[in-house]
Amino acid sequence: MATCCSDGSENLKSVTGAKKLALVGNPNVGKSVLFNVLTGSYVTVSNYPGTSVEVSRGNAVIHGQAWQVIDTPGMYSIHTITEEERVAREILLHETPDIVLHVLDARNLERMLAMTLQLIEANLPVILIVNIMDEADRMGLTIDLKLLEQRLGIPVIGAATARKRGLDEIRAAISSYDSQPNGSRCFPYNRLLEHDISEVTGLMAGEYLLSHRSLAVLLLQQDEEITELVRHREGEGYAVLAEKVREKAFERRESFHLDLSLQRNSAVKKIIDGVFVPPEKRVITLSERLSNWSVRPLTGIPMLLVVLYFGLYKFVGEFGAGTVVDLLEKQLFVERINPWMVTVVKGLIPWEIIQELFVGEYGIITLGIRYAVGIILPIVATFFIFFSFLEDTGYFPRLALLVDRLFKHFGLTGRAVIPMVLGFGCDTMATMVTRTLETVRERIIATLLLALAIPCSAQLGVIIALLAKAPGALAVWSVFLLLIFILVGFLAARIMPGEAPMFYMELPPMRLPQLSNVLTKTYTRMQWYFLEILPLFVIASVLLWLGKITGFFATAVSAMTPVMASIGLPKEAAVAFIFGFFRRDYGAAGLYDLQTQGLLDARQLTVAAVTLTLFIPCVAQFLVMKKERGWKVAGAIGLFVSLLAFGSGYVLNQFLLLTGLL
Repeated sequence: MATCCSDGSENLKSVTGAKKLALVGNPNVGKSVLFNVLTGSYVTVSNYPGTSVEVSRGNAVIHGQAWQVIDTPGMYSIHTITEEERVAREILLHETPDIVLHVLDARNLERMLAMTLQLIEANLPVILIVNIMDEADRMGLTIDLKLLEQRLGIPVIGAATARKRGLDEIRAAISSYDSQPNGSRCFPYNRLLEHDISEVTGLMAGEYLLSHRSLAVLLLQQDEEITELVRHREGEGYAVLAEKVREKAFERRESFHLDLSLQRNSAVKKIIDGVFVPPEKRVITLSERLSNWSVRPLTGIPMLLVVLYFGLYKFVGEFGAGTVVDLLEKQLFVERINPWMVTVVKGLIPWEIIQELFVGEYGIITLGIRYAVGIILPIVATFFIFFSFLEDTGYFPRLALLVDRLFKHFGLTGRAVIPMVLGFGCDTMATMVTRTLETVRERIIATLLLALAIPCSAQLGVIIALLAKAPGALAVWSVFLLLIFILVGFLAARIMPGEAPMFYMELPPMRLPQLSNVLTKTYTRMQWYFLEILPLFVIASVLLWLGKITGFFATAVSAMTPVMASIGLPKEAAVAFIFGFFRRDYGAAGLYDLQTQGLLDARQLTVAAVTLTLFIPCVAQFLVMKKERGWKVAGAIGLFVSLLAFGSGYVLNQFLLLTGLL
């Protein structure tokens, strides 16, 4: 290997605590799977300081050595564009990883190796993980990993982490890695580029984690964060260096970026010559056919409808919100637990007002825990099983590509489909995920649409189960919400300033999910969700009890009676909307009680379901909106969706009365 780039810079190592292991690579190449395998369940997820980007950290013991493992956000290059890429590079620059695991997709080896060369050029301690080898084998691709290792000069491991393949080899490579600096490594460019780089590096005297050569290239690319870092480290010598960079940047202003890209592509082609051998006859696997069908509108839309019908309607709606809820809520709570608890509480507590707190109309046990465990838990559990199953198949990135053109009309890109789909599980969680969108404009529009027209899994499951009993009601509810979503999204895209960014997404392989992965993801999400909702339901029951004994609750119901009447609902429906303020799913469960009491006909149930779905976000979602977007934006969204909800309920009620559809 060429040694043209020895520049005297040194790696700065952490000398205290566990060693650090950073996972880097493009999105959807299997970093998170490898992270979960290495760390198990000992994981923390938090925002990187000064950003809204989440970074996962965990502890691992590999062959007796303690490691802190960091799963960095997806990045395509050391020269950063998105906030996620900037955070990933910040970790490389300032957290001094002892080893950097670069994970790439074996099927896209040529395209992704350019980043490997950048990491090597930066003199980082790199181990290359050529992942998804099982799919490459299935496609008939041949990769000579030993030859690749020889040409790159770093350890190279073939793996299929989702299939538990190559994990022992990865651990062994980490354990045996020689982190002693052996001089900078590089892949030489043409004479003109090398001359420019050497003139810049010759003026650098500071110590950095990245090599002087790598920093010189980034300076010539006008990288603002690197410029600021070098300004700080070089001190008095920075003025001369900055003048040289300006001179070179001006001289090569029309050709530098293109020339650098072409030179890196040329270096990659030389490296993979004889390493990567495509099959004589291209093998098209079933997963590839499914992948191609899923992103084409003609076949992708029918596939999406099939997924929604069997996943949301049949599994979550009928099985989760129907069969399992009937078993838990009616047979377990209503018939057995509640009567027994009423007897126990009345025997232990002589004061009727305190009895009401636990087993009354709004009691902690008879209402709060019954709603949380008997109605909400089975619906959320079935949704997260469905969501984890789809996630493991690799379907979501393809769904993002499918809807990208449509989402452009709403000021969003296909990337926004991830928080939108996640919103059907929990809008609070989905609002947090909007931080992965590239622009503030996208984040605000996505937050608005989540607060307005995306029902969470528990609310959705209850509503599907209720409306499915009235022919046509579910169709009216679905079409009306879709129209509201389209109308508000379309108007928001034209009112909010700015343009939708370009959209690009890696496609992981489509494959059959592993049961263990699905169950682990479901359990983790359920644990988080249930620990959040159970205390809220208990608090809501206490507040409702206080409202009842003080008369405030009756006053609120009376105040809302004219509003209920205007949308064609009985005054008792106000209770469901008061419940909905605490949590959307709490409100949906309130509709469930009203329907079982026979207080709502098909038309009223449909109007109530639409209005409640559009109604103000629950307290938890509103607080996350405030945290992510600020008080002004959160308050404006809350006021807007509340007014629109009751306005839409009035319009729908009048329409149904005039047409007699329900």
